[in-house]
Parts: sequence; structure tokens; C-alpha cells
Amino acid sequence: MRMLLALALLLPAQDTKAPDEFKVKLDTTKGVVVLKVTRDWAPKGADRLYTLVKAGYYDECRFYRVLPKFIVQFGINGTPATSAKWREMKLDDDPVKEKNTRGRLTFAKSGENTRTTNLFFSLKDNASLDTQGFAPIGEVVEGLEILDQLYSGYGDAAPKGRGPTQKNIYEQGNPMLQKDFKDLDYIKTAKISD
Repeated sequence: MRMLLALALLLPAQDTKAPDEFKVKLDTTKGVVVLKVTRDWAPKGADRLYTLVKAGYYDECRFYRVLPKFIVQFGINGTPATSAKWREMKLDDDPVKEKNTRGRLTFAKSGENTRTTNLFFSLKDNASLDTQGFAPIGEVVEGLEILDQLYSGYGDAAPKGRGPTQKNIYEQGNPMLQKDFKDLDYIKTAKISD
């Protein structure tokens, strides 16, 4: 089964249409976080998350950017070949229908139509992100306090902090993170939940 999942991750296909609502259970190193995703909020984003979780993409993913009272970011697979394939699969933007309030989950992006696999949780109400085109796809319904407990000692990536750069994570994956950023918390498994 693991081999089939690994193969599916290396051969990304079109996103699967997600149910109107679904839950995702993140079993993290600090405890369980449960999300409720509402497809109507951002259909393309919900479909991408559903596809990635079903394929096991977020298993062993590190929370590599934890900025207290702002956001928690994750979403680069620990295997460079896998993350490289999905990095090419750009996702068109969804219109912003909901607000980036505390506990909401949103795809990160670096410009128009650049979403791929990176996501962030808002740790506070981030109204400025609404006007920048960041469309939430769901929200935490259980375990919000877990997000506040994630290791934040590295801060942002250099030069603002001591955290890992996305470039290095994409190129070197989890072996580099385990060696140089061993205190990062991570998602042990991510599963579609009832």
C-alpha cells in the first residue's frame, strides 16, 4: 500500500473533486488537529487538499514556519522528488469568500495563480490577507490549542529568523530538516476523517 501511495505522489494527476464538506485529521507531534473543509469557500483549493491528503502527501511534513500570533505554515513533502512534481502543479486562485480568522486554513501563494501544496493556519485574525487574495478553504474544529504549542524557536527563514528556507526544504527534504532543524514539529499522518 505504501508503495502505491509513493507512486501516486510521483505521478500527480488531476485533482479529485472533493465532497461538499469533509474533515481532515492531522496527527501531529503535539496532538490531534481536526479541520472541516467547506468546498464552497474555495473549490479548487478544497479539491487540491482532498487529493493530497488522500495520496498521503502531508505525512511527515514539517511545520517549518511558525510565527506566533500570525501563522503556522507547512506543506512541502519531505521527499524532494515528490515535492518537485507537485510544485509544478500550479493551482488557479479561488475568489476570497471567507475571512482569514484565527484557526482558518489557507493555501499560501507567491503571486497570482501560484498555489501548489503549501498551506498556513492563521493564529490570529489576519484581515490583511483577505485583501491580498488568500482564500481560506476550511477551519480547525478540534485542537486549535495544538497550533499554539508548535515549536516556534526558529522563527521565519533568514534573514528575518533562523528557520529553514523553502528552497532548502525543496532541495534536501526531511533529512536536512531532521539534522539542522530537529525541533520542528510535524504531521505524523494526515487522513480524511468522518
